[in-house]
Amino acid sequence: MAEAAPGIFADLPAVPEETVAGAAALDTLLRSATRPFVVRGLVADWPLVAAGRRSARDARAYLLERRRDLPFTVSVGQPGSDGRLFYDDAMGMNFRIARAKLPEIFAQIDRAEEDPAAPPIYLGSIDVHDFFDGLHAENHVDLGERQPLASIWIGTRTRIAAHNDHPHNLACVAAGRRRFTLFPREQFRNLYLGPVDNTPAGRAVSMVDFSAPDFARHPRFREALAHAHVAELEPGDAVYIPSMWWHHVEGLAPFNILVNYWWRDTPRWLGQPQEALNHAMLTIRDLPEDEKRHWRDLFDHYVFRNGEEVVAHIPEGARSVLAPLTPESAGRIRSFLLRALSR
Repeated sequence: MAEAAPGIFADLPAVPEETVAGAAALDTLLRSATRPFVVRGLVADWPLVAAGRRSARDARAYLLERRRDLPFTVSVGQPGSDGRLFYDDAMGMNFRIARAKLPEIFAQIDRAEEDPAAPPIYLGSIDVHDFFDGLHAENHVDLGERQPLASIWIGTRTRIAAHNDHPHNLACVAAGRRRFTLFPREQFRNLYLGPVDNTPAGRAVSMVDFSAPDFARHPRFREALAHAHVAELEPGDAVYIPSMWWHHVEGLAPFNILVNYWWRDTPRWLGQPQEALNHAMLTIRDLPEDEKRHWRDLFDHYVFRNGEEVVAHIPEGARSVLAPLTPESAGRIRSFLLRALSR
């Protein structure tokens, strides 16, 4: 895989850069941001970054010293796949999932690192707290009162199809180089998304091969590119990706490490919107058109507009789940759904 942005991507505008001086400034920026931004050198003082700058082997040694003696989940792709972890021709996956201890995985990476024909090796979304001792204490971003999920992503050269995530995301390059190609939320129609239930990693992904787009098959992808931005990150750099923004991610170096933080602006006891979408496909999508129109009106009334007229005629103490949700009322909805789905 070429390290310079190939072809059409070479001319895409760069993600805007911001400068922050300390945790308070970063907090202020995150609270007001509605679009992605890059902070150069945000984590340049991390010991892991320093180890990676010395060599990939030093970065691996640093992680090995702090690993817990647990099996890690690792994805192993196909030789000659150019690092792309994706579907195969039968819409299965072109990689296999294995479990092994980190020294064994890193031994494979030692052997494969300089072999361009070697299969990609990728450890995705490894919980920093569960799988390492002291790694977070020595290498973390102060995100104030947020309680993020901290994950580490480790691998050889890889290409991860464009996808999005419900939480906000701050992604920090600790070793190697990463390229992010970012698209606004509304571009989902132009990214040609694949299945929502059969996915490489839990989220629907773009079916477009970013290294060789087929515009005859995916003509609307040109419109997506008209709204795209690119961020090429060196060790120590970070990119902020707002909730639901689409991002295609490439590990450009022979060995790459990313640490990211996911958080929501809403309480954890609220449900996942994707689950509601999946349930709507089950219960509403295939209804007759006149019934679907009625359910669209009900969704607008109770969910999207949710104005005072919804509850004004009900005594305040009797509004139940129509009132602003609490952990208790959210729990009642969850229990009701679990009973209904188990029938």
